[in-house]
Amino acid sequence: MTDRLIVVPGEVIFQGEDYLPGEGTEKRGDEIVAVRYGLAEETKKLVKVIPLTGVYIPRRGNVVIGKIEMITSNGWVIDIGTAENAFLSIMEVPRYVNKDDMKSVFDIGEMVAAKIYSIGGRGIDLTTRLKELGKLEKGIIIEINPNKVPRVIGKEGSMISLIKDETKCRITVGQNGFIWISGSKVEDELFAKKAILYVAENSLMSGLTDEMKNWFVEEKK
Repeated sequence: MTDRLIVVPGEVIFQGEDYLPGEGTEKRGDEIVAVRYGLAEETKKLVKVIPLTGVYIPRRGNVVIGKIEMITSNGWVIDIGTAENAFLSIMEVPRYVNKDDMKSVFDIGEMVAAKIYSIGGRGIDLTTRLKELGKLEKGIIIEINPNKVPRVIGKEGSMISLIKDETKCRITVGQNGFIWISGSKVEDELFAKKAILYVAENSLMSGLTDEMKNWFVEEKK
């Protein structure tokens, strides 16, 4: 499969024993069938359907962007756009934290990029102990439908790499639909925002990465 195809529940995507069902699909005999509406994608014989509607469902390993809502004695409560807030422990911050001055690390209202490392009975636990994570300063933050995020990232990161190269901006994409853009000029940030919103608005388009290459050529004229 070279292009992502729009599929509906019950539609046969692939037939044959060589393929494995991934997220949004199931195996029926020797057929891989869609169980949700979205874009079918095949990578190394694994078939999945990327949903185009619905709310963000947190998953372990997701990078998310959220706002500090509360400071507790041992960490920060962060709103990541889910029914329940997430928690970032002081143990998951890659620096010394003075419990008497936790605002100097993250203050209420500040935006943070973090990774979900655990989801359990006590809620969603986050970490910033990885490169590119932590407080998001300067730049702008935009929000798109979380289900459009895979299109903005592209297959193996092809789309977001293209946008970064063309706009010369640093970009962090949260799986929850929040995207941070930071460039040396406001004009570059707004150009990147325009490109990302174009991808989100045209997420159903086949061959979208090639379309974006043409879009950048036209926009720069």
